Amino acid sequence: MTTTTEKTPSPETPATDAAAPVFTVRDLWKVFGPKAQRIPGNEEFAGLSAAELRERTGCTAAVREVSFDVQRGEVFVVMGLSGSGKSTLVRTLTRLIEPTSGSISMDGKDVLAMDKNELRELRRHKAAMVFQNFGLLPHRTVLDNVAYGLEIQGVSKAERRAKAMEVVAKVGLEGLEDRRPTQLSGGQQQRVGLARALAVDPEVLLFDEPFSALDPLIRRDMQEEVIRLHREEGRTMVFITHDLSEALRLGDRIMLMRDGAIVQLGTPEEIVANPADDYVRDFVQDVAREQVISVRRAMRPAEGDEAESGAAISPDTLVVDAIEAVARSGSYCRVVDNGRTLGIVDHEQLLAVVAGLDSDPQDKEVAAV
Repeated sequence: MTTTTEKTPSPETPATDAAAPVFTVRDLWKVFGPKAQRIPGNEEFAGLSAAELRERTGCTAAVREVSFDVQRGEVFVVMGLSGSGKSTLVRTLTRLIEPTSGSISMDGKDVLAMDKNELRELRRHKAAMVFQNFGLLPHRTVLDNVAYGLEIQGVSKAERRAKAMEVVAKVGLEGLEDRRPTQLSGGQQQRVGLARALAVDPEVLLFDEPFSALDPLIRRDMQEEVIRLHREEGRTMVFITHDLSEALRLGDRIMLMRDGAIVQLGTPEEIVANPADDYVRDFVQDVAREQVISVRRAMRPAEGDEAESGAAISPDTLVVDAIEAVARSGSYCRVVDNGRTLGIVDHEQLLAVVAGLDSDPQDKEVAAV
C-alpha cells in the first residue's frame, strides 16, 4: 500500500532487520476455562468444534493454533465476526491477555519471556493500542490526554506538550487543544485516542475495532486518516475489524478468523478472487470485484504487434480503472512492468473478472516480452 519510511536508530536502540517481521506468532492458543492448559495439542479435542469443546470441557478456545507474521511497514488486518477471537488475539500480542501456549516474538525478542519491566517498556514505547471506547480521561483537556503517555514515560512537561501539539495538528484537531472529551464528537474523540497513541512514537499501532461505534461518514473519515498516516509514515499497523469493506480498504493483508482459528490469510485481491472455502465465499460474495482485483487476473497473451503498441497500464491497475483505460484506447491496453509487456487486457477479459469467470493467473500462460 505504501513504502516504509526508514528511521535511523538511536544509539540506545539497536538496528532491526528491515526484512524481518515485526511480530512472529506460532501455534498460539488462548483458552478460557478450567484446566485450560490441557486443551492445546491434545488430540482428544483436536477435531471438536467450538460448541463441542465447550460442552466436553467447559473451555472456550478464543484463539486456536494461530500462526502468522506481521511484516514491517504493512497494515495487517485481522477480520472476523463477533466471537471469532480477533480482539483476544491482538491483546495477546503485548500480553494484555496471557496466552495459554505458543510463541510470540517482536523484533526477534520473546514476548512471553519478558518480565514486568520489559513488558511495560514494550507497551509504552514499541506497541500502542487504540481502543474502540477511546479511553480518554474526562477531566483532562485534549492536549493533556494526548500527552498522557509521554507523562507516564517521564517526559518533561514542556517537551510532552510540544510533542502533543505536533500530533494534535497531524490528526486534524488544531484549535481543540483546550476542550474536554465531553465537548467533542465521537470522531473527534477517536482522533484524540489516535493522537495519544502516535505521541509516544510506537513502532506498531494496534487498533481494536476503533471505528465500529462511529457513524458511517465519520468512520470513513477516520479510515482516510489511517490511510493518510500510513502513507506518510509507513508505520506498522495491526487493525482489528468485523467489517469486510473496512478490511479491504485498509489492509495490505487480511487474516480472516472463525471460532478462534485462521480461515484464510492473504491480500485483499487473493481473498476476493480465491476464497478458501464457502465461509469466505459468503463473506466476499457482494464485493465489487473490479474495485479489488488487479489486471493480472485479466491478462491474455499479446498477439502479433500488440506487445509493441497501444496504451500501457501497470500490473497493479485495478480492473475498474482498466475498464476506463480500455474504453479510452478503443480496443485494448498493454500491461507493462519495467518496460516489458506482460500481456494484454481488453473488454472481454475485464468483464470476465467482474463476472467472476476469470481463472487463477498462475494457470495462464501469459507471454512476457
